[in-house]
Order: sequence, then structure tokens, then C-alpha cells
Amino acid sequence: MQFLTDWFKRHFSDPEVIFLALFLVVCFAIIITMGEMLSPVLASAVIAYLLEGLVGKIQRMGLPRIGAVLVVLVAFLLFVTLILFVLMPELSRQVTQLFQQIPAMISEGQRLLMLLPEKYPEIISAAQVQEIFTILRREIATFGQQVVSLSLSSVVGIITILVYLILMPLLVFFFLKDKRIILDWALKFLPRDRKFADTVWRDMDEQIANYVRGKFWEIIIVGSVSFFTFTFMGLQYAMLLAVLVGLSVIIPYIGAAVVTFPVILIAWFQWGWSNDFIWLSVAYFVIQALDGNVLVPLLFSEVVNLHPVAIIVAILVFGGLWGFWGVFFAIPLATLVQAVMRAWPNKVLPSS
Repeated sequence: MQFLTDWFKRHFSDPEVIFLALFLVVCFAIIITMGEMLSPVLASAVIAYLLEGLVGKIQRMGLPRIGAVLVVLVAFLLFVTLILFVLMPELSRQVTQLFQQIPAMISEGQRLLMLLPEKYPEIISAAQVQEIFTILRREIATFGQQVVSLSLSSVVGIITILVYLILMPLLVFFFLKDKRIILDWALKFLPRDRKFADTVWRDMDEQIANYVRGKFWEIIIVGSVSFFTFTFMGLQYAMLLAVLVGLSVIIPYIGAAVVTFPVILIAWFQWGWSNDFIWLSVAYFVIQALDGNVLVPLLFSEVVNLHPVAIIVAILVFGGLWGFWGVFFAIPLATLVQAVMRAWPNKVLPSS
């Protein structure tokens, strides 16, 4: 019991520490319990935070803040429009084509696997191969039914998206325009003496901002290079696969390994064991190597100094809590935890 008392005094004797701990607990509780309800506000705040850097740069060029906010917001809305009305329809078309091709791919895979019982009858039998593909067809049919039911029940979802498309730009505009007013209002509820919290914020702010902005550019660059490479080499579903490759960089280590499977599989079904398949595979692995060894150090410059084990644990924990956004912000959230632990006072108690 004395050990626990000493530990508590050593780590929680500072009122600032208790305040920051309670503040973080309250923030996490609000996000977990009301995250879905407040998702437009939270997403708009994150977008405004990311766009603030561009607004600041334009301001330094001599433009008033309101003008800088409007320029950045218009550019951002044009980017979103490009995704919604150019990228998404093409992705939808390629996904539909891929689903139409899946039965032919399964039949070809079954034909090739049926050769195994002839060569290795002691390892696998024809009945086992048949059972594997029966299960695979059933799972794909179930998934297809889920997609259809989702599309039939998506009217409410479409209405919600339309509301968000109107609401979120307004929120982003006011977050950027009235940044100082909002911050001054929020700071009134915080203690005047908050050196510890300020230390944590300074340590975290630059790292998180640079990380998320760097990750955005990494997605754009890797996805674009993959698209042009796949298109130049004549790979089917080039845009769909390029988007998957671009988004895979969100999840370090795991994303690249997972997305490699569909790229190589579709290339193999298209070309078989040919020179085109080999060259496509080489080009894809060169892209992955350049991303990991050139682009990532260039964009991030060791901004986020986390051990790979810590990154994987953060992805599992925050992804389990908040799904896709938890995965996307896993490393920034882990950086927050690291900043708190680094700045946490560890007072040495006098020996009795």
C-alpha cells in the first residue's frame, strides 16, 4: 500500500498533471460517447487545423485573414469536388467491373488448383479443393447481398452526406475565420498556470500537423505514381488499385503488405506468368521501396519518433475504438501519449 501511495505522490502531486489527466479523460469520453453525433464538428475542426498552415502562409504574403481563409477554403472545396464527381464515379465503375470478373477468376483459380491433387494426392484431394471454392463462392454471394442491401438502404445515408456537404464547409470557414475568438473563449475555462499542458501541446502540435499533412501528400504522390504506372503498363482496374495503394500508406507496415495481394493477383489473372506480369511486379515493388526509403524520410524527417511496436499497438487500439479515423489518426494520438509521458513530472521522493 505504501508503494502505491508513493507512486501516486510522485506522479500526481502536481495540480497541473491532475488537470491535464482529467481533461484528456473527458475529451476521450466525449469522443467515445458522442463521437458519431459530433462527427461533423470534430471532422471540421480537424480539417480547419490542417488548413491553418496554408492560411498562415497566405497571410504572410500580405493578404488579410478573411481573404486567405476564402482562398484556401475554395481550393479545398474544388479538391473535394474533384474527388466526388471525377474519382468516385470511375472507382464505382471499376468496382462493378471487378465484381463481374470475380466468377471467372474463381473458375480459373479452381482449374489451376485442381492440378494439385494430380501432382500431390497425399497432401490435398479434389474434394478439398472443391469444398474450398464452394465456401469461397458462398462468402462472395453473401458479401454481394450485403452490398445490395446497403445500396437499397442508403437513402438516409445520402441525405446525411448532403447535409454534411453543406454543414462542414460552413464549420470549417468559421473555425478558420474566428480561430482567435474560439481559442480565447476556450482558454477562459482553463487554469491560468498551465505550463505542463503548454509543454505537451508544443511538443505535440508541430509533430501532429507535419505528420498529417505529410501523410496527405504521401497518399497523393504514391497513389498518382501508382496510377500512371499501372495505366502505362496496361493493368486493369488501374485507378481502383492506385487508390488502394495510396490509402495503404495510412497503415504503416500492414497496409503495404495487404494491398500487395490484390495488385499481384489481378496482374496474374490478366497476364499469367509473362514478362508483363514480371515487369508490373518489379515496378510495384520499386514504388513501395521508394516510398519507404525516399519519400517517407523526405516528407517526415523523423518528425514522429515512435517504435514500430508502438505504432502497431496504436493502430489496433485506436482503430478498434474509432474505425477508419482511429486508424488514420493512430500515430498522432500515439504521439500525444508519447508527449504526455515525456513531459510528465517524475518527482523523486525524499528517503525516510
